[in-house]
Amino acid sequence: MIDIDIKNGKSRVFNYKMLNNQLNKNFLLLRYTEVEMHKGPPVFSEEERYRMVAGIKWVDEVVRAAPYVTTFETLDKYNCDFCVHGDDVTTTADGDDTYKEVKAAGRYRECHRTRGISTTDLVGRMLLATKQHHQSNYSGDAQDVLMAGQAPTSHSPYTGASKYIPTTKRIVQFSSGKEPKQTDRIVYCAGAFDLFHIGHLDFLEKVSKEGDYIIVGIHSDKVVNRYKGSNLPIMTLHERVLSVLANKYVSEVVIGAPYSITSEMMEHFRIDLVVHGTTSIEPDINNKDPYLIPKEQNKFKIIDSGNTMSSRDIMRRIIENRLKYELRNKKKEAKEVNYIEEHNLKA
Repeated sequence: MIDIDIKNGKSRVFNYKMLNNQLNKNFLLLRYTEVEMHKGPPVFSEEERYRMVAGIKWVDEVVRAAPYVTTFETLDKYNCDFCVHGDDVTTTADGDDTYKEVKAAGRYRECHRTRGISTTDLVGRMLLATKQHHQSNYSGDAQDVLMAGQAPTSHSPYTGASKYIPTTKRIVQFSSGKEPKQTDRIVYCAGAFDLFHIGHLDFLEKVSKEGDYIIVGIHSDKVVNRYKGSNLPIMTLHERVLSVLANKYVSEVVIGAPYSITSEMMEHFRIDLVVHGTTSIEPDINNKDPYLIPKEQNKFKIIDSGNTMSSRDIMRRIIENRLKYELRNKKKEAKEVNYIEEHNLKA
C-alpha cells in the first residue's frame, strides 16, 4: 500500500485509499526508475506494485511503465478522457507541476486525498519502534515521525502527518454493500493484515477460490500486539480495515474481530469454511486454540498462498534503507514548500 503511483484512465490517483466506486477503468503505473527519480525510492518493487494495484477492486486494467509527467499523448494512447489526482502538490524532480499540460487543457480533475494517512507517518512509526500509534490520543504530529526525516517544524501540509479520523462515510465508500446469497459458500479468515502487501494479496486470492463470499476479520490493535509483539501493528485498526476492503477478493470485513471463533459467530455469518495461512497459530489468552470450534465442525482448512512475505519484511526494507527514506521525505517537503511559496498557495 505504500508509495504506489497510479494513473486512472478517467482518473489519476496517487494513493489508492482515495479511490471510490466512481473511479474506475484503466490504470497506468510508473516504472520504478521514474518514481525513484521524481519521488525517491518506492517501498515495493515494480512488479509488486503492478500486482498490488491490479488487486484493487475498482481497477479494470493496468497499463505498465507510465511516464511520471502526464501528457496528451499518454491520455490519448490509452483512450483516456482526463486524469485525476489528489489535492496535494505533485512535482517533478525539477520542481515543475506534474500535471501542468493537462490542467491547462482542462483534462484534469482533482479529488480530496484521505487525510491522516500518509507514507511519511507509516515510515515514521516503523522507525520509531514505539507503540504510541496504538493509543487513542495519538496525534501523528511531525515530531512523532522525526526519525523518518520529517522536521518538527514542517511547513508542508502534504508531507506532514496528521491523525486519520475514521467515519462511517469513509467505510461505506470502500464497502461493496453486497449481502451473501442463500446459495453462496461463505468463507472466513482473520488476521492483522498490517501494511497490506503482496503476501496478503496472494493469500486472499487463494481464499477466494474456496467460496463465493469472503469475510475477513481484522483483529484489534491490542489483540495484534499481543500475538505479534514489538510495536506492531504499524497501522491502526481502521487503516487496516480500509486496506483490506479495497481488495477485490474481499466481500465483507469484521472490524475488531474476536481472536477465537465461536459457535455463535459461525452461525451468525453462516460460515461454511474457516481458513488460515501457513503461519503459526498463537493460542488465545485462555491458552485455547482459537480455531477449535471450526475444527470440531470440520470447517477448517490451512491455505498455502505460496508467498512468504510478511509485514516484518516491509519494515525491514524501510529500516535497511532508512537514510534513503529520510532524505526522500526531506527533499519531497522542500519541493512542496517551494511550490506553495512560488504559486502563493495556502499551506
